[in-house]
Amino acid sequence: VQLVESGGGLVQEGGSLRLSCISSAEFFSSDTMGWYRQVPGNQRELVASILFNGVTIPEESVKGRFTLSRDNAKKMVYLQMNSLKPEDTAVYYCNRVPPHDPWGQGTQVTVSS
Repeated sequence: VQLVESGGGLVQEGGSLRLSCISSAEFFSSDTMGWYRQVPGNQRELVASILFNGVTIPEESVKGRFTLSRDNAKKMVYLQMNSLKPEDTAVYYCNRVPPHDPWGQGTQVTVSS
């Protein structure tokens, strides 16, 4: 499976970004997908998940600020990030939940204060 993330960038605190991920998985529509993030020196952490039926499960740190959505026909999953904080700065990845290798290249999100 190939995963390609895009949409990252530099944004000021309080700003917004929308990340996109496209998957080559054959049975994407039945996969639980997630967005993960990693700061250098730290482990990759799950930020939020979206079930096959669109139900989302955000982690506490992003609840109310980040929203996931998916388009099963396009095999894409999105992460709308609002009210960004400097601590959201990381490389963001999408993958199944639980994750499978290989990971994509990720997309860098940098939030300046």
